[in-house]
Amino acid sequence: GRQGEGHIRAFAVVRPIRRLRIYDLVPERAHDLAARMHRELGVPAEAVVTAQDAVEGADLVVTVTSSREPVLRGAWLQQGAHVSAVGASTPLERELDVDAVARSILFADRRESIESESADYLEAIRAGAVLPGHVRAELADVVVGRDPGRTRSDEITLFKSLGLAVEDLAAARYVFEKA
Repeated sequence: GRQGEGHIRAFAVVRPIRRLRIYDLVPERAHDLAARMHRELGVPAEAVVTAQDAVEGADLVVTVTSSREPVLRGAWLQQGAHVSAVGASTPLERELDVDAVARSILFADRRESIESESADYLEAIRAGAVLPGHVRAELADVVVGRDPGRTRSDEITLFKSLGLAVEDLAAARYVFEKA
């Protein structure tokens, strides 16, 4: 969808993208997005049949769903992968299984939000796979250098975003000024 498309573009600005694998519950949408991204970015892009096909062997993974059940399994993640989990932003939605959270070094847009609203995180605590406080840092801590972010190349890093009102305000201001 639109969120996935935006994240591909954003990652392409900051990381070299060599290949894209796109999964969507509606295969036609995955094919359309793959074709657009291939034309725009000039990299091989393919629609795949399963989420597992999209994730296994990937360096960067983005989940943007409103699923109530996990769509990403920790067992699929390779060492050194980075996951941006930006969907499933209510306590009733989950994109990640317990193993994905437990295997990851976890970063949040806001610690308070993830600790009270993220079903992905809360289920991992309930299952005993992580302890409260598993969130290593907020994104702002990494950006300003208070936290180093990834410290080893084999770490699986996970950024779980629930969205912040300040982000919405900044986007609205930008759109307003451009209009």
